[in-house]
Amino acid sequence: MPDLPRSHLVAYVLAGLLLVFAGTRWVRTSNAPATAAERAPAARGAVRLERRAESAVVHVAGAVRHPGLYRLPGGARVADAVRRAGGPTRKADVDALNLAAKVEDGRQIVVPRRVAPAAAVGTPAPGQPAAAGQPAAPVDLNTATAEELGTLDGVGPATAQKIIDYRTQHGGFGTVDELDQVPGIGEKRMAALRDHVRV
Repeated sequence: MPDLPRSHLVAYVLAGLLLVFAGTRWVRTSNAPATAAERAPAARGAVRLERRAESAVVHVAGAVRHPGLYRLPGGARVADAVRRAGGPTRKADVDALNLAAKVEDGRQIVVPRRVAPAAAVGTPAPGQPAAAGQPAAPVDLNTATAEELGTLDGVGPATAQKIIDYRTQHGGFGTVDELDQVPGIGEKRMAALRDHVRV
């Protein structure tokens, strides 16, 4: 084998080192974890799946225009479910619902109908007619309508509305005694109403 010039030997050695370096880089690159750009599609897919999992399917029934099953996004409220069902009918008693409550998957939301005053207060027992202006059965302060409250002695439309406003602002009555916190109801009226109301 003929002797190679020194310059040729140096060139061969450098070429060999470059090949080794390039091969090492290629091996490291092929084994490196996915970059942020490569991971992005998978991350977006995970977010879409998560959002889909957060949605809720509820059954809206009762006094709504279009009862049925509805899919609502995560964080939706009862008011959103009622709205998706076409809104309440004229006979609906939406005050009996907590419209701000969050919906849960698989739950049924029933919008109740208003109860007619005659059906709510009942009829007096035979031989014992109810006193004029007084209902035959105690009126529930937390569910009674303005008309039902108006059957109580000394409670007119204005006072009935004040009672409804108070229970709306305070989340309902905890006890009958709380009725004296309503503006316009003093000690005498409270004493007259105590036996004719309940919570």
